[in-house]
Amino acid sequence: MRHAPLVQRGLRIGLLGGSFDPAHAGHAHVAETALKRMGLDVVWWLVSPQNPLKTQSSPLAARMLSARNIAHGPRMVVTDIETRMGTRYTLDTIRGLKRLFPRAQFVWLMGSDNLAGFQRWHGWQWIAREVPICVVSRPGSGPKGRLGKLAARFPWARWPERQAELSASARPPAWVHLSARWNPLSSTRLRAEGRGLQHLPGADTP
Repeated sequence: MRHAPLVQRGLRIGLLGGSFDPAHAGHAHVAETALKRMGLDVVWWLVSPQNPLKTQSSPLAARMLSARNIAHGPRMVVTDIETRMGTRYTLDTIRGLKRLFPRAQFVWLMGSDNLAGFQRWHGWQWIAREVPICVVSRPGSGPKGRLGKLAARFPWARWPERQAELSASARPPAWVHLSARWNPLSSTRLRAEGRGLQHLPGADTP
């Protein structure tokens, strides 16, 4: 695939998917926590063409810019590879990436605030069987987030937090919940406060 990220054998890649409408410090909190504690080499911010569980998103170019403004450092890579692959669902994206980059080790990253709705994702149980999953604590989820459908369906696949780095290379299903200092920001809150993409400098750039 043209313009695909370079991937070396054995590279440990965290996948942080989302609309990023807009991206915010909460996303960086999840990415940076997982990068450090999972022993990842890089985190790919997968800016989705359109989240199937949400209404129409802002233009892709604006959301890419938003993510780049938040994803700091060379180990954070913002990409529209889902658009170029033509995938709509996370399951298809993961399977496509594994075909494109068979030498890489992928880990799916998500905030615990997303865990309660994980069962609404297309093929969510198969996602858990495709790649290890790292769930990072976020405000508003608390114990219920840790006891969602993922935990109920795969209780035996949960790794202890102290072995998070080992879980990144485990044969799926494998998942870990990381306790971390919470960052209260969310895209919904920013839009409600009028701090969405329309207020980002250059957000109207095609």
